Amino acid sequence: MKTRLFHKGISPIRVLPLGYLGVICVGTLLLMLPAASYDAPLPFLDALFTATSASCVTGLVVVDTGTYFTPFGQAVVLLLIQVGGLGFMAVTTMLFLALRARVSLRGRMLLAEGTGSGQIQGVVLLSQRIVALTMACESIGALLLSIRFVPLYGWGKGIWYAVFHSVSAFCNAGFDLMGDFQSLVPFVRDPLVNFTIMWLIVMGGLGFALILELIRKPKTKQRISVHGRTVLIATAMLVFGGGILFWLFERHNPDTLGELPLSTQLMASLFQSVTCRTAGFNTIDQTALYEGSKLLSFLLMFIGGAPAGTAGGVKITTVAMLFFSVRSLMRGREETEAFGRRFSRNALARALCIFLLAIAFLFVGAMVMSLTERGTACGSMDFIDKMFELASALGTVGLTVGVTEVAGVTSRLVLCVLMYLGRAGLLTIALACGREDAESAIRYPLGEIMIG
Repeated sequence: MKTRLFHKGISPIRVLPLGYLGVICVGTLLLMLPAASYDAPLPFLDALFTATSASCVTGLVVVDTGTYFTPFGQAVVLLLIQVGGLGFMAVTTMLFLALRARVSLRGRMLLAEGTGSGQIQGVVLLSQRIVALTMACESIGALLLSIRFVPLYGWGKGIWYAVFHSVSAFCNAGFDLMGDFQSLVPFVRDPLVNFTIMWLIVMGGLGFALILELIRKPKTKQRISVHGRTVLIATAMLVFGGGILFWLFERHNPDTLGELPLSTQLMASLFQSVTCRTAGFNTIDQTALYEGSKLLSFLLMFIGGAPAGTAGGVKITTVAMLFFSVRSLMRGREETEAFGRRFSRNALARALCIFLLAIAFLFVGAMVMSLTERGTACGSMDFIDKMFELASALGTVGLTVGVTEVAGVTSRLVLCVLMYLGRAGLLTIALACGREDAESAIRYPLGEIMIG
């Protein structure tokens, strides 16, 4: 008799947040093992922070991944990144399918919630396709990166570096093995490394549903969906618009782009714009950025990538929905419209809820950090630097301006909470923590409130 997967349990909306907590706990214990580090075992708080950052595919670190962890520790980090990027539900399902287990209806409901498919029909096949797509992209990325890394580091180390950075890039994690917290700064002039990493970041950030839709399009001959068109147009605008603005802000900055030739400046600017989609790699010093560039980075990190992918942030579609609503209102239309389609009020309400929750958590985090870091090195840093770090955590980006390195215990715990919220999903957490009320048959009279 075949084993059934997810036959009984708690509410599906609560399984995903609890699942990520479980992954974080297991990762914390593994990273605390003596075999995971070269020197003394990693302290609990540092292990918790690293496991949270890896599982939530963020990339913020308190120890240098390339020099502190042994190959075993690095493998644990890589496994956490992969599970966090794919989603623990998809990984668990693939494991049980390999064991010839049967996925129950409840399991399919959980998969539908985790993949964002919205329907249980064909969700197992969808999960298999997501895993296959991930493996294909990461393999191509590793092959391309090995062209550069193998001559530099030798076969063993070069291939390991290529695989690690390919997985980290596709999962939008931003963990690196270069040492001394330098990320990809030594490769700022290398087109192969830059464009390979950018391609992996964009592929992971587009969302699995959209990529699979684009793959099927030549066969189906159907138009790209409204969701797909929204994501593609918004992604192009943010990536190339952000790249142009970064170049305008930083082209005369001697500590970032000022000393580089024009072609390298443009490539580094585009890389900075792409990595702010929640990747976390950097080819220029983030601490040396002008305030305008930090503000731009903050906005891009806050927005993030597309849903049902490896990116974080409030998501492109959330911001697009709010933009469509404002545009429709300014045109005097009662319903939100775009691309010849109208959107439900529920979709608008969800977008507004996510947006406001993100802002609320950011400012609560900023207030807690300001209160607990008085008189410390972290407290003396500019407010924009603190907001940069908080947005990096909530957006699961991983870019840093040095706040994490000097932050105290409370501030690091705040960053952990924000990373978790950003990966598990703000609305998912809100619904999981809320009370499920049956829909009331009572309809209250309309009330009026002055707006504007």
